[in-house]
Amino acid sequence: MRLVTDFFNAFPFLQRNSTSSALMSLVFAGCCLLNVGFESIAEADEPAEQTSNVSVKIFDTNAPGWRQLDGDDFVRVNGDDQTLTWEGTEALGSGQPIGVTRTNFEVKNFELVIQWKHLKPAGNSGVFAWVPMSALKDLPPNRLPNTGIEVQMLDLDYGRMYTEKTGKPPTWFTSHGDIFAVGKSSMQPFPPLSPDGHRSFPSAETTNPHGEWNQYYVRGINREIRLWVNGVEVSGGRSCSPDEGFLCLESEGSPIRFREIWLRELP
Repeated sequence: MRLVTDFFNAFPFLQRNSTSSALMSLVFAGCCLLNVGFESIAEADEPAEQTSNVSVKIFDTNAPGWRQLDGDDFVRVNGDDQTLTWEGTEALGSGQPIGVTRTNFEVKNFELVIQWKHLKPAGNSGVFAWVPMSALKDLPPNRLPNTGIEVQMLDLDYGRMYTEKTGKPPTWFTSHGDIFAVGKSSMQPFPPLSPDGHRSFPSAETTNPHGEWNQYYVRGINREIRLWVNGVEVSGGRSCSPDEGFLCLESEGSPIRFREIWLRELP
């Protein structure tokens, strides 16, 4: 699937209609048979769960189909009027109460770019993908959805403060882009895995500390989700269920800023 997607992204003009899509399939098949030396074709022998750990330009928001999101694209679920406030295309999250703000539309196959910055040490937030309305309807304050795939945004000081509080090392989470299914959802995470096998742990440590901007590129295609942190692919999973629903920005107790939120929906 990764090979097809990389070829698809390399030639965005082929996405425009069904005839072009059919042509894309024929061209792609022919290239494979002829062993044409595209870089993405050279990756075909890699196991699907492996990540590249190579910093590359993996998206171009000037390409066809991308659009920038702002406050008009989001709906409050279980916060208050200060939980997420917008200044144009940039948002300030208060962290209170715990909960989510959802898009006003559902997505299936998608690419998402978002920049985020924790404002205090040990901040916790994230993006939820593919959250169904059933998990959001009548959700009370200080509750998170019980369905969806979470792409975590955790400050580097969270592990330190966890150890100071519990006296234990933070073995079950990281601050570099964990991905995991929540509640009723399911996902087969890519290794490396958390000790309980539930989370896809990042294969590289590229997160910047609080006070500095980070960039996530999230790609969800055909029940598979992958995350790039500051240009490096680090984590993901396959066989996600559900694989359609809302995107949600998380509020989890600490102030955070979001900006440069770009979305491209895919066939």
